[in-house]
Amino acid sequence: MTFSDVMTNDTDRRIPTEDTIAAIATAVVPEAGSVAIVRLSGPSAPAVAKALMPALQSPQARPLESHKVYYGWIKDPKTQEAVDEVLMLYMARSRSFTREEVVEFHCHGGIVPVQRVLQLCLHQGVRLARPGEFTLRAFLNGRIDLTQAESVAQLVGACSPQAAQVALSGLQGNLARPIETLRSHCLDLLAEIEARIDFEEDLPSLDELSITQQIQAMKVEVAGLLATANRGELLRSGLKVAIVGRPNVGKSSLLNLWSQTERAIVTDLPGTTRDTVDTHLIVQGIPVQVIDTAGIRESGDIVEQMGIERSRKAAAQADLILLVVDYSQGWTPEDAAIYREVAQGIVVLVANKTDLSKTLQPFPEHLGNLVKISTLRDPQDSIARLEQVLLDQVGTGLTAANMDIAINQRQQEALLRVQESLERVQGTMTQKLPLDFWTIDLREAATTLGQITGQEVTEPILDRIFSRFCIGK
Repeated sequence: MTFSDVMTNDTDRRIPTEDTIAAIATAVVPEAGSVAIVRLSGPSAPAVAKALMPALQSPQARPLESHKVYYGWIKDPKTQEAVDEVLMLYMARSRSFTREEVVEFHCHGGIVPVQRVLQLCLHQGVRLARPGEFTLRAFLNGRIDLTQAESVAQLVGACSPQAAQVALSGLQGNLARPIETLRSHCLDLLAEIEARIDFEEDLPSLDELSITQQIQAMKVEVAGLLATANRGELLRSGLKVAIVGRPNVGKSSLLNLWSQTERAIVTDLPGTTRDTVDTHLIVQGIPVQVIDTAGIRESGDIVEQMGIERSRKAAAQADLILLVVDYSQGWTPEDAAIYREVAQGIVVLVANKTDLSKTLQPFPEHLGNLVKISTLRDPQDSIARLEQVLLDQVGTGLTAANMDIAINQRQQEALLRVQESLERVQGTMTQKLPLDFWTIDLREAATTLGQITGQEVTEPILDRIFSRFCIGK
């Protein structure tokens, strides 16, 4: 089966029914994981289960019942060698994820047993599934739409509870519904305008004011969906934050405090950190990779020079830079030199060691973002202030717990095209062009909205989406 087998209208999405696929549906790690699953989908899945499990071949065995678990041994049909002791779950096509006959073998974890079971399935004429093909079949068979299919991948890759919650919301259709409503409005307007073109003498004149208001309302709805793109990207990809500064200003202490671990070695000796050290955190629902870097200074030590060069690279690749300075020493020429190096990015100035001085040391006013902390005196308050400034500076303006939906990059690109189409319709109406011109961009908007949910589907769209899935999903 190839993506070109896909039918492109709403009522005839299907794939070849004679094709059965199989794949390992769980992570396979040596000496880890108690259970591994081999999943089959297609018309021959029940027959394969019976061929590999002698317990199902008994004359007394009852017909397979959907969503019932069966116990037995997998044996090689040729040699009758026992391969694994398994639980088998059967799901009839009317109640399965793919809307096909589905069988799952729940095997012992590890590498060898599950691989052997998969090979026996393939020897029965079953084909190895392509990346994302189970979810693709669910889409093609009308079980889910394209936004829900993408939500499956986002749920599997979620790095925080909030990201998982947004993915679940999409899986429940909370993104598809407003998209479908917008498309329905476009089609209704299109039908109304085309009716005037075909039957102009038999129908009353168009209410242009009403149409203008409806198009404007759709633009507002599209803008609201587009506004979720940034927070969606943050939830999925997270932020990369680099901690930079002179030696011995408290960078490693900040990392350890923030992560609540002893990730970095802390001493009073400058230059202790000679390589980048990173940790992964969740900040108000946003995954954050925090990178502690070697202190930037002039050094004759070759190893320290290599660490300093890595510090510069980490700063260049970061979404946000925390420039840590010693509050008790004030703004030094060395701090200014580091700031000039990293000023092309988003920089937050972190004045540490406020417990060592009660006198405010001067800092340049144009630097703006200054957070005063003490990793020793008020650690929790310091981290709370730092996290809030961090999220404010990257323009999130959100608490992820209140998020319902968040579009991805593909959906954002499509909605931008819809926005442009609606603006062109408004321009056409303002210029008093014939009704035929109105329909061109309305039809394009409706088509593009259909591409988001999969009602208008093409091979490149499917290839772009499902090639990113793991094989067993």
